[in-house]
Amino acid sequence: MNITKSLDAKGLSCPMPIVKTKKAMDQLNTGDILEVFVTDKGSLNDIPAWVKSGGHQILKQTEEADVIAFYIQKG
Repeated sequence: MNITKSLDAKGLSCPMPIVKTKKAMDQLNTGDILEVFVTDKGSLNDIPAWVKSGGHQILKQTEEADVIAFYIQKG
């Protein structure tokens, strides 16, 4: 997987992980992949819902320790 951009949103509470993810996605081209790291458990629901509504796709999602990683391909 070719990561185009990485975003560290660890330690941020809702709605900031979504706000920062949207800003980062706005800078990417269709097909690019954004790697997002969050610690806010609300992001487990919020980010997939936002990705779907925006026409993007989560390629992979992992959770290690308290860090959740999303790999989002821009639609």
